[in-house]
Amino acid sequence: MQKRKKIGIIGATGSIGTQAIELLMQNQDKFLIEFITAHNNEKLLDQIQSDTGAKHSFLTTDPNYENILKSYLETLDIDMVLHAATGINGINSAYMIVDHGIDIALANKESLVTAGDIIINRAKETGSNIVPVDSEHSAIFQSLIGHNTKDIESITLTASGGPFRTRPSDSMDYISIEEALNHPKWFMGNKVSIDSATMMNKGLELIEAKYLFNIDHTKLNVVIHPESIIHSLVNYNDGSTIAQLGYPDMKIPISYALAYPGRVQNAAKCLDLAEVGELTFFKPDFTRFKALQIALDALESNSNKRFIMLNSSNEAAVMAFLKGDIKFMDITKIVELAIEEIDFEDSKTVYDAIDSSKKAYEKAEQIIKKFK
Repeated sequence: MQKRKKIGIIGATGSIGTQAIELLMQNQDKFLIEFITAHNNEKLLDQIQSDTGAKHSFLTTDPNYENILKSYLETLDIDMVLHAATGINGINSAYMIVDHGIDIALANKESLVTAGDIIINRAKETGSNIVPVDSEHSAIFQSLIGHNTKDIESITLTASGGPFRTRPSDSMDYISIEEALNHPKWFMGNKVSIDSATMMNKGLELIEAKYLFNIDHTKLNVVIHPESIIHSLVNYNDGSTIAQLGYPDMKIPISYALAYPGRVQNAAKCLDLAEVGELTFFKPDFTRFKALQIALDALESNSNKRFIMLNSSNEAAVMAFLKGDIKFMDITKIVELAIEEIDFEDSKTVYDAIDSSKKAYEKAEQIIKKFK
């Protein structure tokens, strides 16, 4: 009988977490859930534990959270942890997982954007596999298997363009919270949905890709692909291009990450290209989506402190927008202003990255007060 893969889930009550739970329950003969966490949704967490039979559960708001997680990583027989929590608070969790040599299915952008070198290098030392959950990075990851990274000519991340790809520019100031959350292709959490609407998510994903695949920023680019069928592609130096295709359904990359290096069945529908009919592609509009240009400028600088300020100021601005404190177009304005006020150095340790992220967030909050 095949050994069941033992899984821990950080962020079990969020969009990625709940879809992962559904997948794991459909494949109970292949997976065993060791622990689950939530940020503050204790009621849903308790329900998930009851439904799945997860051995342990706890809230990440618990003051003793990091010690609890550390003890589980040390004492439980865990094969992989799905890190699906959002925000800068997930940085140390990601480091702790790879520090213990445990494989990580990573959906937390912030950890690699702010501490990419630190986390990647530690994972290499401990033998921890980092398997990306984002659909774009999963596509690249799959397209690289069996190939030498030295043969890469370039990597192209696809972007849907979000809900405002064709919206008149003179109406962008009047975008409501509900409109920004209404993504045309993907069902995601609030933070990621807003990042998709500004296209900051694509900028953050470019920085992630730099670290995940050890690729120079000059070989990374973005194309708008509204149908969201091609999830990213790798161009090789012999003229070949390898891509991963599928309907826009997060169950596919979640399933791949959890089952890696194998695959398991899920509820996703197999692609029928005749049904899709047409695939279209456009160059990004950097005037409309200034956030993407700001992120590209940061990527070109190859500056850890700039990555941190970009990430934290954006997170603070998105939270302010979701509270109704600022307008949609203020998000990128706040990020631009924050980047000009960096007053910390590049991080040498994960604790430096966490400390600088908090400082950057506080700096952004000061700027936000002027916009209220």
